[in-house]
Amino acid sequence: MKHAGEHALQEIAEFLAELRHVPGLAEKKTGVFYRGSRAFFHVHEDPAGLFADVRISDEFERFRISTKKEQAVVLARIRECC
Repeated sequence: MKHAGEHALQEIAEFLAELRHVPGLAEKKTGVFYRGSRAFFHVHEDPAGLFADVRISDEFERFRISTKKEQAVVLARIRECC
């Protein structure tokens, strides 16, 4: 899976805007967030859809974020852990 390009990130612009409001996260580059000095969130695009790698614990977990419902689930998980 390749990292998401500009077009893919535009598709989830509202979701990324919500992430920007989560305390403790800093967006280093569009769609790439850090929590402190550690990478926390980035997006991949694949023929199967868009996927986010999120460091919920010590390791990254992959979540599908192609739909608004999927994005809402991931956003809730992120808010719980941050």
